Amino acid sequence: MTHVTSLPLTIRVTASEVPAGAHVFVTGNQPALGMWRPDGVALTRQDDRVWVTTVWVDLSLPVEFKVTRGSWETEALGTDGIVPPNLRVDVTEPCTVQVNAIQWKDQVSTPRGDGACPLLWHRQLASHGLTPRDVAVWLPPDYDAEPTRRYPVLYMHDGQNCFDPQTAAFGHAWHIDTEATRLIRAGAIEPLIVVAIWNTPNRRLEYGADSTLSTAYVQFVYTTLKPLIDATYRTRPDAAHTAVMGSSMGGLIAFMMAWGHPEIFAKAACLSPAFGHGDILARVAMTQDGPKPIRLYLDNGGVGLEATLQPGCDQMLALLRKQGYQEGVQLQWFQEATAEHNEQAWAARVWRPLTFLFEHNLGNLRRNAYTVSIVHLDIPGARSTS
Repeated sequence: MTHVTSLPLTIRVTASEVPAGAHVFVTGNQPALGMWRPDGVALTRQDDRVWVTTVWVDLSLPVEFKVTRGSWETEALGTDGIVPPNLRVDVTEPCTVQVNAIQWKDQVSTPRGDGACPLLWHRQLASHGLTPRDVAVWLPPDYDAEPTRRYPVLYMHDGQNCFDPQTAAFGHAWHIDTEATRLIRAGAIEPLIVVAIWNTPNRRLEYGADSTLSTAYVQFVYTTLKPLIDATYRTRPDAAHTAVMGSSMGGLIAFMMAWGHPEIFAKAACLSPAFGHGDILARVAMTQDGPKPIRLYLDNGGVGLEATLQPGCDQMLALLRKQGYQEGVQLQWFQEATAEHNEQAWAARVWRPLTFLFEHNLGNLRRNAYTVSIVHLDIPGARSTS
């Protein structure tokens, strides 16, 4: 008896505006597709616009991929000018996928959010036991035009890295205003308010899992800062519309805030979280009540420090899944194997947590992704085992 384990999948990309000397690639979730390296599989150019490759895909795994010109900064965009979800193909026989890549991420001019919406400042906010710090607030583009509308709020740690490269620790910012503006205008996420909380020289202790300063910091956010934001701006103050986000140690404290106070923060995005620090894994392991009413986004890279963080991510994911958190519902996990531990990497994928936590019309986002068609072919030679 023959059991087919893999089949040929031909990917044919009709690509517009490919610069001279550039190449087109696909990358996906299987070894044959490069395991999400942005330059995973090079396509062969057939003419000025058509690029083709054939790969043998493993039928025991789903098939998901994207199209790039070799990096995530040159990823193909949807017809609406935003990053589309992964292309998914149900391979049951040899087939060809036709992808029309209309435009590229590095060729799309995105309006800067901070140009239309200047930051509002709350300077040197203090709380008992903590060093005073600045807080910057970004309002969505139509905030003034819709005076009766109220908005969800995203609280972000390491606030000096959120908007401006001149204040960012290593000269690179997340440009969260730009990315949020783009997604809002595309209808992919609901308009939101971003509150960026600057860190201090005590960052490691304030963001730590087992420190008196971390307890004081969390209390500062929900007893001092949040009431101020809710009183000053038109927020939706309930937990379901309040999120926290951070990276590295900031990702750890974001998780802790949602885990410890789900009645206040029902959403958390943890990019490259330092779950190996402190006792947070033990705390989660001791929880026996099933999923909390929270929505969690977790991700990680794979290079340098990111690789050392992966065991903590793996342990946390196992614990959450064991407790009943369902991926795509209360939980989303993403790994970018080639990403390093820096602001550039987090900025490049911040659209993912924004979309997961604040999705507005994701059906429309998917409909406006690449134009794709599947042509089934009668290709002999499917690989099999007996």
